Amino acid sequence: MSKPIHRLGDLQLRILKVLWAQPAATVAQVQQGVGSESDLAYTTVATMLRKMEVRGLVSHREEGRSFLYSAVVGAEEVGRGFGTHLVERLFEGSLTETVSHLLTTREVSRDELDELDRLIQRAKRRIR
Repeated sequence: MSKPIHRLGDLQLRILKVLWAQPAATVAQVQQGVGSESDLAYTTVATMLRKMEVRGLVSHREEGRSFLYSAVVGAEEVGRGFGTHLVERLFEGSLTETVSHLLTTREVSRDELDELDRLIQRAKRRIR
């Protein structure tokens, strides 16, 4: 059975980033961590955390009168889901088209190209 692809909104991703950096956090701590640029209400963050818990993205435990939330999914799993979704939806499954697009639409350093070359060589050794 394949792993689910987690489609996340901007706020959900920001919440997960807070929980990845701070393994257990109260709603107030998550609210503070998502940044003041949005001025999100406490109740908005609490509601989003409850919705994310229903989706299996976060869990909570009670500590005194507070709920402490933790991420259930890891950054790698979410990133893999985003990557898979991107390749499938925008580039019809073509890894070549995806990489070509990235190489032609953004600045790429020599170090990044060298690392990509190492990754390609490693992948070639696996399929021999």
